[in-house]
Amino acid sequence: MRTRAWGLAVGAACALTVGGEQARANEKEHHLGIGGGLGILKIDDKSTASIGPGLALHYAYQVTDAFRFMTEFSSTIVAKNEIPAPDVPRTRPTGFDAFGIGVGYVLDVTRNWAPYGGVMASGTALTGGTLDKPLFTFGVQLAVGVDYMLTSHFAIGIALREHLLLTEMSKYPSFYSGYLRAEFVWGR
Repeated sequence: MRTRAWGLAVGAACALTVGGEQARANEKEHHLGIGGGLGILKIDDKSTASIGPGLALHYAYQVTDAFRFMTEFSSTIVAKNEIPAPDVPRTRPTGFDAFGIGVGYVLDVTRNWAPYGGVMASGTALTGGTLDKPLFTFGVQLAVGVDYMLTSHFAIGIALREHLLLTEMSKYPSFYSGYLRAEFVWGR
């Protein structure tokens, strides 16, 4: 299932690149943006996923026409009413905050579309709910997305992330997030 979802996302991003005129990613370009979307947290001892809204702030610096430096902060409310009780495990957060920093590769093949993939080292804080205290974890984020340049200084896009909480994989095997984003672009 996970492999199929990533395959479809990458395939869709690649399909959007067909028929472009000229490359659009530029060296020394800055991208600063915000996104809104949804997060899905799988907890090992819970039969259903915790799902909720989230926001993300991102910055990217286009080092070359293909490689970019990426950083992102996201905050998601994964559950609204996780109340501690004697029969409820102490593993169910209401908040999921993540900060990632890493590199990405842009498929620099069209004028307006910029599909990309990347990997970021990340730190995560799970908070609230039935947790006795905040839980801090380390891991990686796998990133895919596509941006569309509306003008030379403004882009919209979609970003998909898979967060792997390497230090807590047994309790929290997966967290996925997806955002619709808007960004301001400058430099060149």
